Amino acid sequence: MLKDFTDFIRKQGVVGLAVGFILGGAVSKLVSAIVNDIINPLLGIVLNRTGELKSASLNIGSARIMWGDFLAVLIDFLVIALVVYYGVKFLGLDKLDKPKK
Repeated sequence: MLKDFTDFIRKQGVVGLAVGFILGGAVSKLVSAIVNDIINPLLGIVLNRTGELKSASLNIGSARIMWGDFLAVLIDFLVIALVVYYGVKFLGLDKLDKPKK
């Protein structure tokens, strides 16, 4: 029973998945801090928004469109995607799943 479990872990790469999940959470926090503390304030200055970019909104009647919050989340996603893409390319992890010829 224990041997079957350890074989499953080895074959399915569960340990690698767990490590990737933990590192992904850490990278996400780091990128969010960079975006919230550096990029968003600079964009707020460029867009002539004093204060935080997330508070930027457009009022149409009684509706309030929070475009600043959307832009902040979009920037956060793009930076995380770039970090993951270049991290995988730099470490050569994109070649691990390809079958050998």
